[in-house]
Amino acid sequence: MSVTLKVEEREVRPRSLRKQLRHEGKALGVVYGYKVESTPIAFDEKALIKVIREHGENVLVALQIGGKKVNTLINKLDMDIFTPTVKHVEFIAVKMDEETEVETDIVLVGEAAGAKLGGYLSQTLFKVTVAATPDKLPERIEVDVTELGLGDSISVADLPEEKDYRVVTEGDIQVVAVVESTLEADLEEADAEAAEATESADDSEATSEEQTDENKEEKE
Repeated sequence: MSVTLKVEEREVRPRSLRKQLRHEGKALGVVYGYKVESTPIAFDEKALIKVIREHGENVLVALQIGGKKVNTLINKLDMDIFTPTVKHVEFIAVKMDEETEVETDIVLVGEAAGAKLGGYLSQTLFKVTVAATPDKLPERIEVDVTELGLGDSISVADLPEEKDYRVVTEGDIQVVAVVESTLEADLEEADAEAAEATESADDSEATSEEQTDENKEEKE
């Protein structure tokens, strides 16, 4: 799948020009790569944010620049951490029949059977590296956890095979597991520690009383 984004070449000097573009709602970036020299560009910020929200960062972006279409991927996205503002984007031009590697999100789907029995669903891997031609890169990989019981787990090797892409991440890495909840165990341990502390206090009190009685007998 691909989306189209209209961009325009921009000058890098003076600095005031960049401020003016941002004031006009433009985001700044650069495109380079396959058959494309490094070219500073500007584009509508809201249009890019909409693309990312709807399709993720792995979507194939066809840049329309100077009457020419350039197939690209987002190589680096720099956004403000406090506001949904695009600070700078690097687009890399790609060859459509050549594989490329990117990271994609792992999204869990369903409610694990073991979780219904009191277990805890623990996801330990949130992204995997996949390889595919630019138009076949997945937005995300969904993992169905419905059948996972207590003690069951899913590793990278268990991810469903797809004809459009292949997973590059090592297969023995765990993705998700259903583990026994530690809450009950923690409560039992806390009760045991409290009981031990109470017993120790009782023993200390008894020893103190015995010592007091002995002292009285000696005085008599």
